[in-house]
Amino acid sequence: MNVQRTITPVDGTVYCERPLASDTELDAILERARQAQRAWRNTDLATRAAVCRRFCDLFESKRDEIALELTWQMGRPIGYSPSEVRGTLERARYMVDIAAEALADVDAGPKDNFRRFVRREPLGVVLTIAAWNYPYLIAVNSVVPAIMAGNTVVLKHSAQTPLCAERFAECFREAGLPEGVFQAVHLSHASAERAMRDPRVDFVAFTGSVAGGHAVQHAVSERFIGTGLELGGCDPAYLRHDADLAHAVESLVDGAFFNSGQSCCGIQRIYVHERLYDDFVAGAIELTNRYVLGNPTSPDTTLGPVVRTAAAEQIRRQIAASIAAGAMPSIDERHFPQSRAGTPYLAPQLLLGVSNHMPVMREEIFGPVAGVMKVGGDDEAVALMNDSDFGLTAAVWTRDVEAGAALGDRIATGTFFVNRCDYLDPALAWVGVKDSGRGCTLSRVGYEHLTRPKSFHIRLKT
Repeated sequence: MNVQRTITPVDGTVYCERPLASDTELDAILERARQAQRAWRNTDLATRAAVCRRFCDLFESKRDEIALELTWQMGRPIGYSPSEVRGTLERARYMVDIAAEALADVDAGPKDNFRRFVRREPLGVVLTIAAWNYPYLIAVNSVVPAIMAGNTVVLKHSAQTPLCAERFAECFREAGLPEGVFQAVHLSHASAERAMRDPRVDFVAFTGSVAGGHAVQHAVSERFIGTGLELGGCDPAYLRHDADLAHAVESLVDGAFFNSGQSCCGIQRIYVHERLYDDFVAGAIELTNRYVLGNPTSPDTTLGPVVRTAAAEQIRRQIAASIAAGAMPSIDERHFPQSRAGTPYLAPQLLLGVSNHMPVMREEIFGPVAGVMKVGGDDEAVALMNDSDFGLTAAVWTRDVEAGAALGDRIATGTFFVNRCDYLDPALAWVGVKDSGRGCTLSRVGYEHLTRPKSFHIRLKT
């Protein structure tokens, strides 16, 4: 029997072990999903909504245990882990509430002697492959709306956060969801690829690396099924000359370092108008030095470890490469004595004197690192923000909201913020461009990717 082991970044011990599904077990899971979908697609929307609302209530009732498990699995400070529970519930409940409108027939308008409309039909079986950094938030984006739309779901979670998939399964089971409509499975990479190629899978929702996205596309390349790919970013922010400096400092430091910088939509590139540059740098350094790096199970900790030691070493190499290219570190690592080579505990870092060719401004660095660059104005900032292979989110700080919104039309990004960053509003489409991915989750638009349109053209009298 093949077993996956979850090593907690808290202390390097084995937190849990789970057997990986065999080919025979995977075959049975996919068959159950296919059979269950035939009945679930004909279940009325009100019944689906009632089950999903009970799921939310049960999930909320387990929030303390879920938050603690989350901290141990991926290292987020216990003071912040409950925010993921709240965010998961916000998204799930919103997608349930809008389902009737989002899935309603689309009337094509009057035509003599005809009734014409477009109906949104479920795709079938949705395979969700979720990442560890926001394990519930990432999964819920596709899981709940897929079920609400009449699909069945098979969730394969990261080996770092297997208990998250099991919590979903537990809450759906207790909520009365029929057997086979939602199933959690622990799979090897090879078995996950096999599932994607299986004709019983009708859609793949994947969150992970760019390389992982290419692997998904390759796996389904001989099939005509859809994929949703959220693949990360190297997200920029720009402070115009008229920005509220104090608000920008607070928001951007949090946007860069929350979750130890392990966020696809975290801020990594900060462009600051020359009038504000010195004051912004001073404020950002002072605020960064207030972080408390340490054991994430302690309520005093505000910056936890990154997910694993190998990840920390990769981040250190990317910082070192940027410094070798001319960047200047502004945070003294000695201020964070818990930061040590050979561990996942890593000090935050703001790199100054950067240029857009450096790793910190070009690569996704999944850690507590950001580069800060001085610019002369809007045109330079826009050009630099667009000079990236990624396009997930971008943010502008300005007191002139209309000018800020106008800049959004010029920036290649999936989500554009003015005077905030690093947040998903479930009423808005979550989407990336360029290497940040394809497809869409959340909002009523998200339902379009989990259904297929079917046109009805009915002559009333012959």
